[in-house]
Amino acid sequence: MDVEIWDDAQAFSFDGGSTGVLVVHGFSGCTQSTLPLGQSLAEAGYTVEGPRLPGHGTTVEDMSTKTWQEWTGEAEKALKGLLSRCDKVFITGLSMGGTITLYLGERYADKVAGLIPINAIATKLNPLMPLTPVVKYVLKTIPGVGSDIKDPDSKESCYEKVPVPAAAELYQLIKLTQRALSKITAPMLVFTSRDDHVVPPKNGPYILEHVSSTDKELVWLENSYHVVTLDYDKDEVFKRCREFIQRLS
Repeated sequence: MDVEIWDDAQAFSFDGGSTGVLVVHGFSGCTQSTLPLGQSLAEAGYTVEGPRLPGHGTTVEDMSTKTWQEWTGEAEKALKGLLSRCDKVFITGLSMGGTITLYLGERYADKVAGLIPINAIATKLNPLMPLTPVVKYVLKTIPGVGSDIKDPDSKESCYEKVPVPAAAELYQLIKLTQRALSKITAPMLVFTSRDDHVVPPKNGPYILEHVSSTDKELVWLENSYHVVTLDYDKDEVFKRCREFIQRLS
């Protein structure tokens, strides 16, 4: 059955030069949170793809039926499209989008030019997370984790509740990605908010320690919460992303 997609949750695509960038949004949010980053990269002349992950920007009920393979599959489809028409391709993503950045970086280690995970989840998230595969049978939803933004004038389009089956899928994706981090060899720019109420900041250093990349940097963000692409530090993040991509392409 077709579901209606929110106006601000549509996939985005910008044609540009021979360098491509895949931009992946986060869990329970949508492309509204990553569009400003995508626009900034497009203005710099890059070809940009921002897919909408299945079950996002529709309804909580729709999201509860989706699997992590569907989320990574949609991102991978966009990545393959970029690889087919660009000389160099970079991947960036926010939150679970950062996890998918790492997941694809593991599987396309010889094909991607660089990875930019932003407040990505690669190890610990919530101490109750390991219970979700069991809890999903008795509990349908839990309170949402979206719109963790320091700037009071900014708001994320996201679900107010999170379907527990989807949280269980996210847990599986995190475990799988964590185990294969050493397969990543591409240059990396890792952004981590020091004050993040969704993803523990220790994920940033953990990623840096466990990948095999030799060209890697961790940037601490001091004035933003989790959704940094809509927060006070966004311009600094966009600038550093453009510089990183320009240096490597």
